[in-house]
Amino acid sequence: MNAHSSDPARCRHGAGGAGHGDHHAHEHGSHDHGSHEHDPAERARGLLAGGTRARKLLFAFGLTTITLVAEAIGGILSGSLALLADAAHMLVDAAALLFAWLGVLFARRPADARRSFGYARLEVLVGYTNALSQILLVAWILFEAAHRFLDPQPILSGTMLVVALIGLAVNAVVLGVLGGHDHDDVNTAGARLHVIGDLLGSVGAVTAAVLVRWLDWLWADPAISVLVSLLILNSAWRLLRRCAHILLEGVPEGVEVAAVSERVEREVAEVLGVHHVHVWQLAGGSRLATLHARLAEGAAADRAVRAIEELLSLRFGIHHATIQIETDGCRPHGCAPLSPDAGGG
Repeated sequence: MNAHSSDPARCRHGAGGAGHGDHHAHEHGSHDHGSHEHDPAERARGLLAGGTRARKLLFAFGLTTITLVAEAIGGILSGSLALLADAAHMLVDAAALLFAWLGVLFARRPADARRSFGYARLEVLVGYTNALSQILLVAWILFEAAHRFLDPQPILSGTMLVVALIGLAVNAVVLGVLGGHDHDDVNTAGARLHVIGDLLGSVGAVTAAVLVRWLDWLWADPAISVLVSLLILNSAWRLLRRCAHILLEGVPEGVEVAAVSERVEREVAEVLGVHHVHVWQLAGGSRLATLHARLAEGAAADRAVRAIEELLSLRFGIHHATIQIETDGCRPHGCAPLSPDAGGG
């Protein structure tokens, strides 16, 4: 028995499960595997938003590249580790912004025969790479700072202060250009993380320049570099863990598998039991699920599937679900058989 919904607002493809005869139904959720959008207006809005993000990222990349060159020259001329560290940081950030821009462009590409889910996960890969690059950068700064503590170098504090102030102003402009971002947009989150790190680095460089110029505290330069690096490390580690969780098909934040089963069993009258539940994210904000649902005798499969799908969307933000309907015990490998009077597995 294959369940097909006639709901015109959704696109579903029924296919009987291998080895399940007429007792199973597969229901593929409301969105295409690539874009997850069938409404032309919704897709147009998504493309427009993606184009806006791409332009902002490209503009931020240009400003950051110009500033890093200025800070690198200023760091060499002044002998400031804080400026050189910030310039190196901005070099990585410029690459991060470039990759974030490419990530937005590729994520908008439609699904194809080789990648049925499209390219949306590129944004997670970019965020993961950005976080790793930040951690490596912090390691380099800490190593260089240790040498500066042992062997302080003379610093041209005036040059350092001017360049640091310029860097601070540009980073503030870049951060404003990127603006706010959706919590689930890990690609833009990675880019903003780098820019915020740049901003902190510029604040640190300005502070170090003031301390060196008026108090002659040469140790302030490497000390502030270390402090800024630790702040960056904290944010980078959080982003790395979040992206890794998505790449490992982890359950999305705010969702519990047990709660999904319990809700479906309690709120969908046709369902006796739910088991074999898997919930994960394709990319930030794009939640998917698969589950087996055992129906009561005589229950309409199409109606049950629609009810389950609507519940998953409203309660858990899961807009793409593959639901296998069962009227008999579950037979796939790894799925415990159900007794005739069992309510779930």
